Amino acid sequence: MALPMRKRTPMAVLGVLAVLSALAGARALSPPPSVADRTARFVQMSKEAEARGLALPFRGVTTNGKVQPGLFPVRSTGVSTAPVRKAAESFLAALTSEERGRTTFPVDDPEWRKWMNQHFYVRQGVSFAEMTEAQRGAAFGLLQSSLSAKGLKLSRDIMRLNHTLGELNQDNFDEYGEWLYHVTVMGQPSASEPWGWQLDGHHLIVNYFVLGDQVVMTPAFWGSEPITATSGKYAGTSILQAERHKGLALLQALSAEQRARAILAGSKSGNDNVGEAFKDNVVLDYAGVRAAELNAAQRQQLLELIGEYVGNLRDDHARVKMSDIERHLDDTWFAWIGGTEPESVFYYRVHSPVILIEFDHQLPANLRHLARDPSQPSREHVHTVVRTPNGNDYGKDLLRQHLEKHGHPHAH
Repeated sequence: MALPMRKRTPMAVLGVLAVLSALAGARALSPPPSVADRTARFVQMSKEAEARGLALPFRGVTTNGKVQPGLFPVRSTGVSTAPVRKAAESFLAALTSEERGRTTFPVDDPEWRKWMNQHFYVRQGVSFAEMTEAQRGAAFGLLQSSLSAKGLKLSRDIMRLNHTLGELNQDNFDEYGEWLYHVTVMGQPSASEPWGWQLDGHHLIVNYFVLGDQVVMTPAFWGSEPITATSGKYAGTSILQAERHKGLALLQALSAEQRARAILAGSKSGNDNVGEAFKDNVVLDYAGVRAAELNAAQRQQLLELIGEYVGNLRDDHARVKMSDIERHLDDTWFAWIGGTEPESVFYYRVHSPVILIEFDHQLPANLRHLARDPSQPSREHVHTVVRTPNGNDYGKDLLRQHLEKHGHPHAH
């Protein structure tokens, strides 16, 4: 049975129009025709993406179409989620009743799955562009309570680099900008009932599910084009350097035999990520070199690479997740596509029963006009994705177990 579609509400569309008009400096009641035409086109493109991406009910990332059961028990981690809950309550309290109405959804709403990296996507919730300074402070408080200092800085820097992208497109801040990021809250923030929040915008998506003191922060997407600002308001801002360096260092630390197994293709001519927007049910078999074949030093390098991504989660919760990953380390695989030199473009992934990480140098997209060769992947356009395979993206396996025991949540 197909997943029920939540229609784009008139309020959501009006919200998009309001944001675009405000950023364009419009003062009229109706947006300029060009803005209206672009918004209508973006709405249609978004509906089509959702129709394709949500046609099937959620199953999760698997290696063969079948979920491996028993990987994610409901349990106590001993790490409090009270700071996150209080921050979410403060954020919601800072919104007007109208804003809360389009920002909050039931905990099992399809809104979880409605995210997309592309800038055109029409998002629900309230955007930073609409928020007052006090509301922005509360929204950043939610991020600060949920993410590590590293994760918060990465997220803010991606937002800043989206401003840089606008500068590099003739100051087009209608489509690219620091504040074009939306927040939604699913469920009621609670110490015992399931709930969560989502941040959704160009090159930055965080899905954050909470049940008791358990946290699932996937799917998550961090990327940018460019990854380094060499001019403009945020000149000097740079992201994802450690993720690039440590991935390449791990490959170079492999023996010739191990490297031959890890490298799936020695050249790269396109985009290789498979777990991006609306790919919740992707079937991806293990490939590359298995951690069980690595020596102790190589295994440690692999864990440190994984830690760069998991470490965007608040420190104590990240340690819980890393413990889970270590339990499945022997069944963790590392795969590579592309060159192996410091200046190469490449793709790599880390894949186990409990985590999927992808790093990809992508084709130029919104900076094609500045690219040396628009037909080849660029080191200045990077996408990274983190998922929880076997049915626990969005905390859905934890939610399933909770509902089986306690029944369906009350209507929102």
